[in-house]
Amino acid sequence: MGVLCSILLSPRETLTLCIEKIDERHFHQPAHATIYALLIELWKESKPIDLVTVTQALADAKLLDSVGGPSALAQLIQFVPTATNADYYLDILREKFLLRSMITVCTGSAVRCYEEQGDVKTLVDDIESEIFKISESRVTQVQPGIKDQVLLAIDAIEGMHKNKGILTGLSTGFAHLDQMTDGMHPSEMLVIAARPSMGKTAIAMNIAEHVAMDQDKAVGIFSLEMSSQQLVQRMLCSRARVDLKKVRDGFMGNKDMKNLSKAADALAKSKIYIDDTAGLSILELRAKARRLKDRHDLSLIVIDYLQLLRSTTKRGQENRQIEIAEISNGIKALAKELSIPVIVLAQLNRESEKRSDGKPRISDLRESGSIEQDADVVGLLYRSSYFEKDDAVRSEKEGEAELIIAKQRNGPVGEVPLTFLKEYTRFETRAYQPEEG
Repeated sequence: MGVLCSILLSPRETLTLCIEKIDERHFHQPAHATIYALLIELWKESKPIDLVTVTQALADAKLLDSVGGPSALAQLIQFVPTATNADYYLDILREKFLLRSMITVCTGSAVRCYEEQGDVKTLVDDIESEIFKISESRVTQVQPGIKDQVLLAIDAIEGMHKNKGILTGLSTGFAHLDQMTDGMHPSEMLVIAARPSMGKTAIAMNIAEHVAMDQDKAVGIFSLEMSSQQLVQRMLCSRARVDLKKVRDGFMGNKDMKNLSKAADALAKSKIYIDDTAGLSILELRAKARRLKDRHDLSLIVIDYLQLLRSTTKRGQENRQIEIAEISNGIKALAKELSIPVIVLAQLNRESEKRSDGKPRISDLRESGSIEQDADVVGLLYRSSYFEKDDAVRSEKEGEAELIIAKQRNGPVGEVPLTFLKEYTRFETRAYQPEEG
């Protein structure tokens, strides 16, 4: 009643606040929801709003009796003396609505659990989806005005001018890539895509390792394909420069063991958090990422890989393109919500293999154009030797790799030359040598 009374006392200012925060569903009593809906209609039509006009409009719509008649409206306008505290009343209304929503979801969930409606996995997904919707509805962002936005932009520009040549984002550890992108920035979704066996996981782990161990930042890794032990072994061998195959076969020398031990000490002290839960839904991943961010103040998230995530919506489960679009949208929303960069690996389709050189294009992103639309940066990993038929040429090009920056929302596109050290599952910066010609 405090909100409705505030609207009647100061319609213009209060309704502007209301439209940003609530709708008629937030009112528990149907009569109040009816009055609010009518007030919104009057406001849209630029009609005057006071006790007389509202009473008449309800009568014209044959709704006056259903809301309690003129006496109920007369009581309503006397509920609070001023509209000064309208914002506070709105917060109370929203909190009560959220509590009722939680009660509804929890009660319905309890009934479904007791009656064992459907399989457990689907039930958990449905309940989590409903809770997530309630959680998302809590957030109402007040957008700063253009003056504030300009001041923020000028501060950022002055900072860049002051720090000429210094990265404004997180370093990837690859000099040419950092020069092209100026690092990885908050809210960015960075896609690294390739065909299988190109080294997607390797380059992502190299970046994660560099951020955590060389920049002392917290990194969250969601590995839907490989176990945490497999990833840790890879990172140890990469850091120690020890042949992974020798480790798996058990044929390590004393020097190898010494290097591995040194790498293990450093890795154990790092702030890397690995979740290797298989078959995650995008909702589950976002919930886990939120908790990690709250507990460990993550600076980067790595997801390996996008097509192994799943949607929980019926539309997504029935159509693969819709599912991938929902997953991609969810990852971008996660990056914006947590205000940190998110690296997501993705599989390319087979089209690149039909080309003579096997070179990938951004159109090869598998199953959905939404990935390309949502991504701030798209890097296509390519190793020409993999597609080379001539043994001598393949041997000569072995180790040569490039990350093709096919899209960058805030910068140039181009090719980043890399060297792939297969035995260490490690990429390194390669000196750029222009072709003779």
